[in-house]
Order: sequence, then C-alpha cells, then structure tokens
Amino acid sequence: MKYVALITARSGSKGVVDKNIKELQGHPLIAWSIRLCKKSTLIEKVYVSTDSKKYAAISESYGAEIPFLRPAELSKDNSTDFDVFEHALNYFEKNGPNIENFIHIRPTTPLRDVNEINEAINIFQKNEDNISSLRSVHEMTESAYKSFEIDKNGNLASLNKSISLKDSNLPRQSLPKTYVANGYVDVLKARTIREEKNIHGNNIFGFITPVTHEIDTTEDFDYIEWQVQKNPEIYKQLFEGI
Repeated sequence: MKYVALITARSGSKGVVDKNIKELQGHPLIAWSIRLCKKSTLIEKVYVSTDSKKYAAISESYGAEIPFLRPAELSKDNSTDFDVFEHALNYFEKNGPNIENFIHIRPTTPLRDVNEINEAINIFQKNEDNISSLRSVHEMTESAYKSFEIDKNGNLASLNKSISLKDSNLPRQSLPKTYVANGYVDVLKARTIREEKNIHGNNIFGFITPVTHEIDTTEDFDYIEWQVQKNPEIYKQLFEGI
C-alpha cells in the first residue's frame, strides 16, 4: 500500500487524563483524526496504534482498524515515535500488508483540513525520490533568532550563536523566519525508518500549514473547544451525517 495512516494514541496521559478519548463537541478526540483520514481520497487504510482495549474499541467504532495492541513498554512517557513505528513495521512486515509510506497523525492536534492532508501527500509524492520524509511546520510568531539561553553565571546568551545580543533586539521582520514542527501531518517512508533508525531521516521536506495548536493541558483543550465553536465548519467537515 502506498499511503496508510497510523494514528498513535497511547493511554496514560498525565496533563489531561485519557486525553485521546476526552470528548470534544460530543466526539472523542481520537475520532477527529480518524474521521479526517477517512475523508482523504489518498489514504488507503486508517490504523490506530494504542495500548488500550478501550481506545481500540472507540477507534473501531469510528472506522479505524486495530491490527494489534501496542505493548505497555512502548507506551510510556519516554517512549519515542521511532519505537512506535518500528513496532508497527515489524507487525506489518510479518502479517501484511506491505506498506510504503505512513501518514503520521497525532490525535492531540485535532483541527485539520483534509485538503491540507491531501496537499501534503501530493507534495511528498512529487518529491519522494529526493527527500527522506515530509514534516509539517508553521511559522513561529517570534523568530527563534530572538531566543536566549541562560549561562552558568545567570546571564542571557543568544541561543543562535550567529547573532549577537544586540541584534536579537532587531525587529522580527529583520530576522530570518523560523518554523516549529506542529503535528499537523507527517509523511514517513517505511524505508527511512528501517535504514536510518529514525522516522524522519536527514532530508526532511518542510510542509508549511496554517498555525495549529496541540493539546497538552486542560487550558489547551478549552481553547480548542472555543475554536470549534467559533468555526463550526471544522466540525461539519468531519461529522456531518453521523
């Protein structure tokens, strides 16, 4: 299969208990990601990797497939994305299907447009011979060139050594644009994961998306709820008719 979605959703979150199934406008958070992937005309299968039977049952009710349960040792706070994808690859290589590329979707970034997902896949397809993966980013509101670290004496130092403390006070428009990875969508090659032992590799295409927000705290969740109420089209695109 050319493109399959893998939605990664462990249980046991600390900041917001059972965050991935907490209801957002009447549907569990993970459902927003599942429905998004089901709406894409380019994603062939939608899988969920979870350690929870409860999460698995909820995911199946929204149309995802759960071919395995992720082991508890790969579902800890310090478990890495590579651990999760290597486990999935091991399963699929043994049991099928043969997967070329994964669309990595995180439930904690629920407000997405399916057209952006399709655009990311199309761009990846046009460039796949020359890149190791595609990763979504959005422009930072303040250039990272204006960021600091604190040295052992308690003094500020420019985080980027190519810029002086004086120049860090330049207007934002005078400094290079910088971007932050945002979890909107990543397109990952199975071959890269296997050969380079990480999910993105070293030649990553930056796919610029609208500014998006990830849920880590209850305040984040409240803000996302406000965004949905402000723009009901987001909800309708995914759940109208259910």
